[in-house]
Amino acid sequence: MKLPPFEIHRPPTLEAASDLLERLGDEAVPYAGGTELLLVMKLGLAEYGHLVDLKGIPELGRLAAENGGLEIGAGVTHRALERSPLVRARWPALAEMERGVANVRVRVAGTLGGNLSFADPHSDPATFLLALGAEVELAGPAGRRRMPLRDYVLGPYETALGPAELLVAVRVPEPAPGTVVVHRKMAFNERPAVTVTAVARAEGGDVVDAAIAVGSVGLVPTRIPEAEAALVGGVGPAALAAASEAAAGAAEPVEDRNGSPEYKRQLVRVLVGRAAGEAVDRARAAAR
Repeated sequence: MKLPPFEIHRPPTLEAASDLLERLGDEAVPYAGGTELLLVMKLGLAEYGHLVDLKGIPELGRLAAENGGLEIGAGVTHRALERSPLVRARWPALAEMERGVANVRVRVAGTLGGNLSFADPHSDPATFLLALGAEVELAGPAGRRRMPLRDYVLGPYETALGPAELLVAVRVPEPAPGTVVVHRKMAFNERPAVTVTAVARAEGGDVVDAAIAVGSVGLVPTRIPEAEAALVGGVGPAALAAASEAAAGAAEPVEDRNGSPEYKRQLVRVLVGRAAGEAVDRARAAAR
């Protein structure tokens, strides 16, 4: 299908972009990479008379380490994160995760902010960032605010963004020394069917901190506290089995073309076991 006619606006600042969105209302939509927006417009699932191009706003392209974390502007592309020397040196698991997003064409154009704001339930970054305790910064007519990522993604294609509000940046905390992050997924046609991120830190032979996030099987990515508790202080295969079962039980899969809820629970069970097992083994090795 052909794209419907529209007018493109290129505001130079966040304030100008927010003003445009407030004035144009439901007739306007912001975009940066546009990889998902243009697809849904081509399919006739959405129609906008005004597209607000955010790529020219300098603040959205910022990528820097400060205040004990990594500040990622919402306009930074997946490819830039994948190839950044800073990210590869200090957040190597983030670079590895980004390297597996969709395909090179999408990673070159698509942005982290666009991915999170589109809130496709089948997403690598949302699951990964949730496990690391990431925060987002928003800006709009009422000013700026921050919130945890877990409060930003509300449902499929639904976020906490208010009218004329924009995602400005994502903040990823720097993991404590010795922390290991492992992201694993199963995908069909480049769309994840299940995504799992496991985080582990050990002291001596004991796991003292853990995080498990599961996504792409249900409506939103979610942390699994029961699985995390099974890993902390747990020993060997029994702890991994308990974490896997806890994750499979706590996940809320929905049936779609990727499979039934029962099938997806089994995928969660297997991938949590693999990702958590690798994270724990590597964390214990690093603590010796």
